[in-house]
Amino acid sequence: MSAVPAETGAAPPRALKPIRTDWVSKTLAGLLLGFSLAIVVAGALMALLRGTPLPVSGQLAMWLVPPVWLGVLSGVYFFSSGLRAWAWLLGANALALGLWWLASTAGAA
Repeated sequence: MSAVPAETGAAPPRALKPIRTDWVSKTLAGLLLGFSLAIVVAGALMALLRGTPLPVSGQLAMWLVPPVWLGVLSGVYFFSSGLRAWAWLLGANALALGLWWLASTAGAA
C-alpha cells in the first residue's frame, strides 16, 4: 500500500501538439522581412547619426545589418505559425519605416 492517496478524478495527460510544417514560410519571412527590417534600422541609425563623420556612421550602419537580420531570422521560429511571423514582421517593418521617417524629417526641420 502506498502512502500517496490515489486520485480518482485526475485528468489524463495532455497530448503533445504535432510539429507544424510551416517552417518554410517562417524562414522566408525571416529572410525577406528580416533583411528589410535590418536595412530600415540601419537607415534610421544613419538618420540619427547625421552629425558624425560619414566613415564612422557608415561603418556603424553597415555592421548593424547582419546582427539584426540574423537575430530576426533566428527568432522567427518562435512564432506559432508562418502567418503570424509574416504579420508581426510586416508590422515591425511598418513601425521601423515610420520611425526612420520621423528621424529623417526631424533633422531636416
